[in-house]
Amino acid sequence: MGKFKRNLTLVTTLLILLQLCSNVSCITSTLITRNNTIRDGDTLISEEEVFELGFFSPNDSSLRYVGIWYQNIQPQTIVWVANRERPLSDHNGAIKLADDGNLVVVDGKNNTVWSTNVPPKLKNTVAVLLETGDLVLCSDSDRDTRYWESFNNPTDTFLPGMRVRVNPSIGENHAFIPWKSETDPSPGSYSMGIDPFGAIEIVIWEGETRKWRSGPWNSAIFTGVPDMFHFTNYIHGFKLSSPPDPDGSVFLTYVPSNKDDLSRFRIRFDGIVEQLRWNRDARNWTSLQVKPSKECEKYNRCGNYSVCNDSKDFDSSKCSCIYGFEPAYQNQWNKGNFSGGCKRRVSLNCSDKVDGFRVLKGMKVPDFGSVVSLNKSGTCKEVCVRDCSCKAYEVVPGIGCMIWTRDLIDMEHFEHGGNSINIRLAASEIGGMKEKSKFWIIIFSTIGALMVGLCCLCIWILWNFRKRVKDFLRKNREYSVKPTSSMFQVLVGDQVDTPDLPTFSFNSVASATGDFSEENKLGQGGFGTVYKGTFSGGREIAVKRLSGKSKQGLEEFKNEILLIAKLQHRNLVRLLGCCIENDEKILLYEYMPNNSLDHFLFDESKQRNLEWRKRWDIIGGIARGLLYLHRDSRLKIIHRDLKASNILLDKEINPKISDFGMARIFNYRQDQANTIRVVGTYGYMAPEYAMEGRFSEKSDVYSFGVLIMEIVSGRKNISFRGSEHGSLIGYAWHLWSQGKTKELIDPTMMDNRDVSEAIRCIHVGMLCTQDSVIYRPNMGSVLLMLESQTSHLPRPRQPTFHSFLNFGEILEGQNVATVNDITLTTVVGR
Repeated sequence: MGKFKRNLTLVTTLLILLQLCSNVSCITSTLITRNNTIRDGDTLISEEEVFELGFFSPNDSSLRYVGIWYQNIQPQTIVWVANRERPLSDHNGAIKLADDGNLVVVDGKNNTVWSTNVPPKLKNTVAVLLETGDLVLCSDSDRDTRYWESFNNPTDTFLPGMRVRVNPSIGENHAFIPWKSETDPSPGSYSMGIDPFGAIEIVIWEGETRKWRSGPWNSAIFTGVPDMFHFTNYIHGFKLSSPPDPDGSVFLTYVPSNKDDLSRFRIRFDGIVEQLRWNRDARNWTSLQVKPSKECEKYNRCGNYSVCNDSKDFDSSKCSCIYGFEPAYQNQWNKGNFSGGCKRRVSLNCSDKVDGFRVLKGMKVPDFGSVVSLNKSGTCKEVCVRDCSCKAYEVVPGIGCMIWTRDLIDMEHFEHGGNSINIRLAASEIGGMKEKSKFWIIIFSTIGALMVGLCCLCIWILWNFRKRVKDFLRKNREYSVKPTSSMFQVLVGDQVDTPDLPTFSFNSVASATGDFSEENKLGQGGFGTVYKGTFSGGREIAVKRLSGKSKQGLEEFKNEILLIAKLQHRNLVRLLGCCIENDEKILLYEYMPNNSLDHFLFDESKQRNLEWRKRWDIIGGIARGLLYLHRDSRLKIIHRDLKASNILLDKEINPKISDFGMARIFNYRQDQANTIRVVGTYGYMAPEYAMEGRFSEKSDVYSFGVLIMEIVSGRKNISFRGSEHGSLIGYAWHLWSQGKTKELIDPTMMDNRDVSEAIRCIHVGMLCTQDSVIYRPNMGSVLLMLESQTSHLPRPRQPTFHSFLNFGEILEGQNVATVNDITLTTVVGR
């Protein structure tokens, strides 16, 4: 009897708990069906548990809304709200499927406060929350048949995967409307969407008044946001669908380069749009972009026919009328009120066809431009000239011919990037400018001619004098000389101790090279010429004679003396000596009979000599040489110009890294440095170095990754320019993502290649060429990955920098110095 009572008590307790769960509602679902209602307290979770749908209350509010948020992120981040205009005042609400198949939100009295409102009557529908954050109403029997999507009815957040419709026949698409305040999800006064007229661009409105615009889309960036190029990992990813739908619609989408990153765009209640990325380590949202963030980014800040320049110091000087225009209200302009804009000084005279054009560079193009199809209409300029209402024109890369027939408004000057605009002016404005400058042109031309003549005379006198002195010294010079300590002090300063380096007389070097004869010439580059030399006893050397015309020669000469004399490694070229006499700067290196790697790798007649085992040894040798430079040498050195032509091969085809003219010394606690003088070879440069001048040992790792893929494939990285892949890196990713990595391996290696080793090398190369520095391995890890066949390699991230190179080699206006891909070290043994 006691046992029966205990069992009865247990059953009663379980029934009470079940009843409590029913009352409190402790259900988590993945699907809403006719038999499954989501009540306040229940949630609907996406399949991969990224997003969650349910009832919530904003901070400092007791009102209840239905929304979607990230499941495991705190504080709660809402990305979509259903009943934002009709909140519930209690916890008795529910989300369910109505009799007509629509998804509805009802209150405690079963009154509908929100509905998907899809006509006509639907049957057998279900609601699913996808892993993208899209709430979908679809057919239960065919999930691909979708009747309604939250992505097509957004609130304030643009998520990856959303499609924003663009169709001129529909008009402006005010797709995103922010909250009224931080704690009130009801619709605010701002909106963000697409202006489809002319070239497509993003616009923020306050009511019907424009507050900011992105500038036209040119198939790569929004031209009014040139710094998009500095955020290749997160900004690049916008695409416009093609071809258009039957009704003429296309869709703007955004997909981040790394799909594992959580990112979103959000328009705030104050009309500011920002891009945010979830920082998994810091557990917070990182703001990547905020627009408008500067004074000149505010719409038409300086009025019509004027330019705003944020690089100027004071608000009063940020605004200026474009040439040929003056303030419309000078008194107001002087007081700092620029809303009146500017007006023409001289009216146009269209009937005589005598108007001219003046170019403005580095500009955000004016608003309301029209894209013109030229066909047989002539040039863009001719189209504008024929239209009396045309006030400016420009052929914008990626868009085509644009003309402006309305007032020129919302123009901004950029320090870097931007487009040119041809402003239409009266002939007197163009001619007057020429007349004013004509007198000064004549004066300066006359002075310039006199100065050139005087300089030529001085140069002739000095050249004759130096020639006589040189001949005299050459006749009386000994075979070899030793440099004085002061000579090295002038050369290298106090950076390192005086190197124990033999020096040779100019006569001895000239004799060894046959007076620098053409027969002994090995190659020529931007810094001078390289010759083969033979000293007594038959010892062969390579002689690098720096050109006297080279502006970079002295700096690179110092660098090579400083670096190579201190370095000793079997995979680095050895410096044997130097010659410093008068203006001569000569370096002597060990001679490499097999020339440079590119002579074998990219020559079809020699490729077969590089069977797989040799290529494997070359990759390993380069890796060990770089590891020595970065970690094991007495100086921590960043090479900065690693490429196939700078890898020399000795008689056993052992690789040796050469050309340290661009190298930089780091102290061991230093991770990276910046430079305003970017040097190196495009195709091998890391993105952060090419675009921002930031370099580190990871810059060399990127170049090494390019080298690996060139060695395995036998193809140049730049040979893919103009193709859909943009570079060898892009082509490798394309094959790897489709499981066809084997197709990248050089077919000339035939059956001698070890496919697993080659594929592993390609995998390591892709890890080395990832856009972000933080994801690239260091050389120690690279060598371990290459030599350890058992270690598991991480998944590389999809590259985006190669497409940037394909679109435009370097941002217009960026200060970049380049080194020719064929440098003096392409054929010299060191």
